[in-house]
This record gives sequence, structure tokens and C-alpha cells, in this order.
Amino acid sequence: MVHKQAGAAWHFSCITLNPKRILFSQLLQFLHMNKLILSAGLAFSLCTLSQCATNPVTGKRQVALISEEQEVAMGREADPAIVAQYGLYEDKDLQAFINEKGKQMGAISHRPNLDYQFRIVNSEVLNAFAVPGGYVYFTRGIMAHFNSEADFAGVLGHEIGHITARHSVQQQSRQVLGQIGLVGAMILSPTVAQYGQAAQQGLGLLFLKYGRDAERQSDELGVEYSSKIGYDARQMAQFFQTLQRQSQASGAQELPDFLSTHPNPGDREVTVQRLATQWQQRNNATNLQVNRNAYLRRIDGIVFGEDPREGFRENGIFYHPTLRFQFATPTGWRYQNTPQAVQLAEPNGNALMIFTLAPGSDLRSAAQQALQKYSLQAIESRDVQVNGFPALAVVADQVAQQGQQQQQAIRTLNYFIQDGNTIYHFIGVSAPAGFNNYASLFNNTFQSFQRLTDASKLNRQPQRVRIRTANSNTTLAAALRSQGMPEARMNELAILNGMQLNDNLPAGTLYKIVQ
Repeated sequence: MVHKQAGAAWHFSCITLNPKRILFSQLLQFLHMNKLILSAGLAFSLCTLSQCATNPVTGKRQVALISEEQEVAMGREADPAIVAQYGLYEDKDLQAFINEKGKQMGAISHRPNLDYQFRIVNSEVLNAFAVPGGYVYFTRGIMAHFNSEADFAGVLGHEIGHITARHSVQQQSRQVLGQIGLVGAMILSPTVAQYGQAAQQGLGLLFLKYGRDAERQSDELGVEYSSKIGYDARQMAQFFQTLQRQSQASGAQELPDFLSTHPNPGDREVTVQRLATQWQQRNNATNLQVNRNAYLRRIDGIVFGEDPREGFRENGIFYHPTLRFQFATPTGWRYQNTPQAVQLAEPNGNALMIFTLAPGSDLRSAAQQALQKYSLQAIESRDVQVNGFPALAVVADQVAQQGQQQQQAIRTLNYFIQDGNTIYHFIGVSAPAGFNNYASLFNNTFQSFQRLTDASKLNRQPQRVRIRTANSNTTLAAALRSQGMPEARMNELAILNGMQLNDNLPAGTLYKIVQ
């Protein structure tokens, strides 16, 4: 959730939900998100007016309504918003590793002129994504699941392939942008808002599903690029099996998983194996590297799963050890937590609660700034106490403009709670017609905010991947049990190791556990 870095100002951002899990259509009116609708006829007419470009990979002419300069500017402006949204994973060595390999691969790609930038973001979900102009992001979750440098290099090449083939730009030229996967974006987003339309579209591209042809082409480029910098691309095929297994086992998550945004084009593993073998034979490539042990040692200690220091939910209570507060969460509501906000959504998508920080020096200035920023009109307000903290409760509406008529779109209950110099903002959102059905639940949730004093919660540490060595010939299951791993986590750990539980582990083999 919200966090404060030493010597830094408070950061504010928005929350993003998996659109497959939470649907709340009224929020789209609240966001004022602009649509870019491009008809096929318009695209054709633009192409006839020389709005076409040569694809760097295929050499063919195609509709390109965005120039390379605009593409680069979009990525450059979106990058700070993406970093603010998810946060960077704080591991200098691992960040240096992805930057070194990424720069090396970018230099041999079809667009070596781009200033590629590579980031590891602080999310446990398995995903990697790219935005136009050369910006590539890997989650710490996917870094934890790689089992060799060759695994990593194949996916890195795949993501760079989306950039070099301009797949995102092609999607922009024929689809509505900035909407996909961004339910809730721009609600609490001064960080995002300052980067304007380009940042909005760039964030939307994190969740843009590529077509099967684009996925096949990026698989081919992943094979080519990873092979050219010395890795055995056949390992990428094996990692796709890990992605498939994890995707089937995954639950609610902050980002869509890899296969949600990168649909499987069919027989992917077989195709990649064939392409890698063909590339090696055609180019007489020898001594291609896997570097399994080197990679595993590199990720020894990486945070695994939810990081409790950023807040965690347990038995219906959200705890934040760093900021020392807690509050109750409704039973059955879906939950998402990022470094900037906590969001809770009613399962049917009819109501939403958000908790974040509010700018302002006192309760009334914070409320005034928030209402103005979100175009909310106060209906009533009252001073309240929340477990000893001074607070201000405000009911406010947001009115959507439709032609010459005004139509009420959103009703909100806002609680501004002051703890010293820090002001927290709860916001409960629903359609006006259903607001009374949720008002009591909103109030009870917001009134549950209190100081966290439980030492067991305050001192909660994150789980981390640890690397162990098989002392004798054994199986993965036996090795995991010898390290005290619980039976309930055996399948999860098998996926993490990219193996089956009954696979043999020769003496001296490195493997992963979670502690």
C-alpha cells in the first residue's frame, strides 16, 4: 500500500484491477478517460495519405498512425507512471543484470537505435511487458520463477520483439486505447495525471492483448535475439510450460498474468523448440549457454509472494506494519494492494472502496483538494472520531456531463483521517441508486481504522526464495521435504522449480525452497 521512502516525499498513484475479476462500468464515467476510435476506413484513408511506415522486422509497409518519435515520447512519459504504480524491486545487482542483458540484446535487435530501458517492478505476479519506445518491465514474480539465464533471455527477447515489430503501435492504430485493464486508473492519480494522455495510453498498453500472429512473431524474435547473445533458446519453450502451470493455479492478482496479456498461439512449446533447433543449425551456433546455477544463485533471497512490509491481509484484516495501522475488510470482497493504494471491490462490481494517502496540511484542505481533483460536489460533511483519530466524513457526488443534460453518475462516502502529519483517505463508491445499500458497510470499514500494536504483525517478514543443494541422488519431492517444506505447498514449489515432484535431482543439483 502507501509507503514513505526515507528523505522522500509521499507518493500518490492509482490502483489497477484485473478486468476479468472486477467489473464496475460506472467508474469509467468517473475517470474521464478519452477514447481513440479508429475505423478501418479511416486507417485506409490515412495510409493512402502516406501515414504508413516500413516495419523494421518484416520490411513491409503498414499503417502507422504514430511516428517513431511519438512512440518514444509515449514510453518516456509513461515510464514514471508505471514505476509509481508498481514500484521498483530494490535489488541493485538484479536490476544491473537485467539492464546489462537487455542493452546487449537491444544492440543486436532490428531497432538498435532505441534507448532501451529495463526495470524489475515490485509485483509477485508472473508477467513481463513492454511499452512503445523501448521500455521493458519484468515483475519480481517472474524473475523468481526463471530457472536459468536462458529462460530469462528467451522472455526478454520476446518482449523486445514486441517493441521492434511495433506490435503496440499496430494495436493503437486499430483499437480503443487506455481502457484495457485500467478499471480504477486515474481515480487517485496525480502522478499519472501529470503525464497526460501519452502516459494514460502507455499504462493501458500493459494490459493490451496481442494477437496470435504477433505472439508467434515475438516468439521467433525471442529465439533469434536470445540465441544471438549466446543463450540456448530451447529453454524458453520449457519456461512456457511453467507459465501455463502457474496461470492455471493463480488466484486474484494485481496484474494480469503473462498468458492473459500474451495469449498462447497454440503448440507454442513445440514451435519454439523447432525454431530454436532450426536457428542453431542454420547459423552453426555452438556452445550456447543455459547458465542455470549462475542464475539461481543470483536470485537467492528474492522476495516471494506478497511483501508484508507493503501491507497484507489476514483473516479479514488489512495490516500495514511500516505505517502501523490496520482496518477490517468486508468478507467476500476482492482485494488488491499496490505500493500506493488498497482497493476492495464488491464481487458483482457494484461498489468499490479505496484507501490511500491524501495531500493537504489538515483535514479540510485535504478534503477540498480531493473533491476538486475528482470533480466531486459535497452534499454533506461532518466531523467524526475514528478510534481516537480526528476525521472528516464527506458525502459527495460526481456528475457526468451528457450533452446539455446533467446525469448523476457516482456517489461517494469519503473519510479523511489524520494521524499526525499524515492524512489517509478512504473512499466508498457506488451508483447513487445503490448507495444506501452500501453506506453502512462503508462506514463500518472506515471506522475500523486503528493503530496497529500486535508485535506478530509489526514484525512480519516477507517470504524469500532460498537456493539449496541436493546432497545425494533424490527426487524433488524428497528434497523439499528434507527442507521442511509443507505438503500443502508441494505443487507450488514444483512450479517454482520448473519441475515435477517426481523428477530426479542428482547429487549437487541446485533447487529452490521458500522460507
